[in-house]
Amino acid sequence: MRMRPLNGLRILEFDGLGPVTFAGMMLADLGAEVLRLTRDAAAGPAAFDEVGGAVLHRGRAAVPVDLKSDAHRETILALVDRADAVIEGFRPGVMERLGYGPEVLQARRPALVFGRVTGWGQMGPLSQEVGHDLNYLGLTGLLHAMGEPDRPPAPPLNLVGDYGGGAMMLVTGVLAALLEARTTGRGRVVDAAMTDGAALLGGLFHALRGQGIWSDRRGANLLDGGAPFYRCYTCRDGGFVAVAALEPRFFAALLSGLEIDPVEAPQYDVSGWPTLHARFAALFARRDRDDWIAHFAGSEACVTPVLSLAEAPDHPHNRARSTYLNGLPAPSPRFDGADLAAPPAGRRLSLEEARTLWRDEPG
Repeated sequence: MRMRPLNGLRILEFDGLGPVTFAGMMLADLGAEVLRLTRDAAAGPAAFDEVGGAVLHRGRAAVPVDLKSDAHRETILALVDRADAVIEGFRPGVMERLGYGPEVLQARRPALVFGRVTGWGQMGPLSQEVGHDLNYLGLTGLLHAMGEPDRPPAPPLNLVGDYGGGAMMLVTGVLAALLEARTTGRGRVVDAAMTDGAALLGGLFHALRGQGIWSDRRGANLLDGGAPFYRCYTCRDGGFVAVAALEPRFFAALLSGLEIDPVEAPQYDVSGWPTLHARFAALFARRDRDDWIAHFAGSEACVTPVLSLAEAPDHPHNRARSTYLNGLPAPSPRFDGADLAAPPAGRRLSLEEARTLWRDEPG
């Protein structure tokens, strides 16, 4: 059995909420040895067991600390001396005020990568303002593009800002900086801002708008539910199907399955989309969701079920791939020869136990 790709790397995670926690999970899933510095045990069990911990805290130990304590400072710095990277998600300036800013830590360990993730970024007029995922997404133009045309924009869970624009960009930046540090011996400070990352994820739509082929009106475009062949429909039993027949041959398969004459439904006649949408909606409402899925099985119509969170782990495809382990999402992506066992639950270590665990140089 081959090791996971980041085996041998040590990451010190200054615990927080949202993207830094997801980034720590990703790095641990990829094989890094991650220690999660949490609030001191005196803060109570919520410091360790808050909602989402079964997934977001998996694969790494929690080490309760008091970052303001001089008694803990020596041991925390000893852990830094044995780490390849630090990740944190505090507001700009907090780590500096605590005495753990990048200048201090990289002076001790020049090759250290210091990964920071915030909503607004380390500089700019809003950098010191409070906010959450939805606030950051609102600044990118993307939130305005999401939802029904006659309603306010719809929050896309916290996937686009927190996890896509924040955590995934932090992980990418940290890994790139670690690769450079292996050859130069010098670490980097990674400034991952959710506003920057989410804006990058939406680059296609800014480009399409600049070319005049994307409207600022929600529900009027190809990928925002405006196209009748790229949206969800309600079925007779209250379930939903996702229809994504973008290419002409897939659209033809969809029309065939719905017994619609292609002459009556030109795909890219935008003026006819509202009428075609209503026709599709009426047809899909005549059968139950799973009946439609069986009907379109083996076709190229790109019709799939919209599963609930409860249903998803039991879908045959997800079961065959072990997409969920013990009912929770498995690590992704996969690597050939790597163990696909469920990551272990987070465990607790004292600060001294953590120091003993990391007594040797990393790698």
